[in-house]
Amino acid sequence: MSQAVLAVAEQNDGVFRKVTFEALSAGRIIADRLGGELAAVVLGHGVQAAAADLGRYGADRIRVADHPALAEYLNDAYCNVLAAVIEAEKPAVVVFGATTQGRDLAARLSARLNAPLAVDCLAIQAEGDALQVTRPMYGGKLLADVRLEGPLKLVAIRPNAMPITPLEKAGTIAMVAAEPGRTRTVFVEKTLDSGKVELTEADAIVSGGRGMGGSDFSVLEALAGVLGGAVGASRSAVDEGWRPASDQVGQTGKVVSPALYVACGISGAIQHLAGMSSAKVIVAINKDAEAPIFAKADYGIAGDLFELVPLITAEIRKLKA
Repeated sequence: MSQAVLAVAEQNDGVFRKVTFEALSAGRIIADRLGGELAAVVLGHGVQAAAADLGRYGADRIRVADHPALAEYLNDAYCNVLAAVIEAEKPAVVVFGATTQGRDLAARLSARLNAPLAVDCLAIQAEGDALQVTRPMYGGKLLADVRLEGPLKLVAIRPNAMPITPLEKAGTIAMVAAEPGRTRTVFVEKTLDSGKVELTEADAIVSGGRGMGGSDFSVLEALAGVLGGAVGASRSAVDEGWRPASDQVGQTGKVVSPALYVACGISGAIQHLAGMSSAKVIVAINKDAEAPIFAKADYGIAGDLFELVPLITAEIRKLKA
């Protein structure tokens, strides 16, 4: 039985997402425990030059599927090509990033290949021919150890949950046949927020809730700026139209795992906690000293965020000067 591991690289216009290197690092650990090789696969158009970077994060082999129909992500086209790559490589484990694209693609492949899938994994451990993963369940109220069995297992890791470990390997690049086949979806357009740190990959996130009182998030943007992070929002702030849906953190928004999460004017509803509870350090700022968010926070300040946040921002600027 094959003991190889395949890591799926996610890129946008030839630039790999941070979670790609996390998936490679996790895949390297699994491959070493299984005694097999780690292969990386990247799908796209004109991505061969960028693919060489994958060898710096533990990939023994790099497979590039290049086709004009793969220039933009389309579920059916990517699934057709990746299914063929998996059939040729015959890996024991395939690792994805649990991004919007990764979840979408992994789910379809799981159904097509009749392979078990675990999504939003925080830890992975190989045990013989089985794979045990740790993932949150019931809105993050508990962590479950899930055992995957079978000749092929699919896992999608939560962004920022696993460390990136640079490791130079051969990284031998080879082109593979890319046949998107007949597809039912058509790419229309995409809109990117240029210059913003991707919320799911940010090391620091400053989020605002109903306590912001309006759409002026400038105090939070200033703090996020000095931290080199991103600005998030609770569902109530998004529902009020104060922030775009792409900034929403929570069970019905984005699940994040930054090193630092600063919750400003957020009460701490269970749906919001489900999206940020795995942050390494949580700081809460709220006028209500009884707000539920304080029970989850590592550090809490009861007070006016519009007075406190600028003071914090000024002190960080001093420390960085």
